[in-house]
Amino acid sequence: MSKRLFSRMKVSLLMVVTLSMLLVPMAEAANPYPNSMVAFGDSISRAFNTGSTAFSDATQNAWSTGTTASVNSQYLRILAANPAISGKNYNNAVTGARMSNLLGQVNASPAGMGYVTILMGANDACASSEAAMTTVANYQSQFASALTAIAAKDPNAQIFVASIPNIKQLWSLLKGNFWARTIWGLLGTCQSMLANPTSTSATDTARRTRVDQRVKDFNSALATECAKYANCRFDSNTVYNYQFTASQVSTRDYFHPSLAGQTKLAEITFASAKAAFGWT
Repeated sequence: MSKRLFSRMKVSLLMVVTLSMLLVPMAEAANPYPNSMVAFGDSISRAFNTGSTAFSDATQNAWSTGTTASVNSQYLRILAANPAISGKNYNNAVTGARMSNLLGQVNASPAGMGYVTILMGANDACASSEAAMTTVANYQSQFASALTAIAAKDPNAQIFVASIPNIKQLWSLLKGNFWARTIWGLLGTCQSMLANPTSTSATDTARRTRVDQRVKDFNSALATECAKYANCRFDSNTVYNYQFTASQVSTRDYFHPSLAGQTKLAEITFASAKAAFGWT
């Protein structure tokens, strides 16, 4: 073999190796969607009261990680764009959880979280009384600790934080419904907001305003802590600002999202996440 031919072969081989090195990251970058995901939160993320068995979880219907086609969860929407996520949709949310429970959910989650959704705080505001609500300082501190744990477990995880729904809007929507008022009373649902639902007294009106302000303050805390992480995105109050309709609320408890409500949550949160993370 001549030296000239050998030199040409070396150049060609070098070009092939270089081109291969360039193409690999380009191929990876072509699909920005995550390869796994986990949901943290409370009964909303467990799709409570949407299944065939009343007053139980129905995670297949969940807005984040569910598999019910009609809901078209965030997971299913990501799956359509990235088959690699198939079967890697974990739901660590717990019905009844408060923000103080988020750290435990994170610690119990699988390693290598590609994408995280968090919807937590309704139970911190929806307490047995106004006095029983979580303080803003505690809520923010608990959330900060959970974010620290997520970052330690997987520094590259994309974190989507949904705002707490507007429970005052829920009261306004259904306060005129006899069955809603009856169920709220029988179950003791969210008495901080829903006690005396038809009262127009100054005392009850002021209480509802304060509870709504607590929810707003919680959402501000979420935005503040999330902003400290380059890979965390708050939904800019997308969920809080959405005006749920009566058909999007369960007629079992007149509080949790119905199947239609879960479908709408999937739609609006995915649109927010897609824009925030630059998914195409």
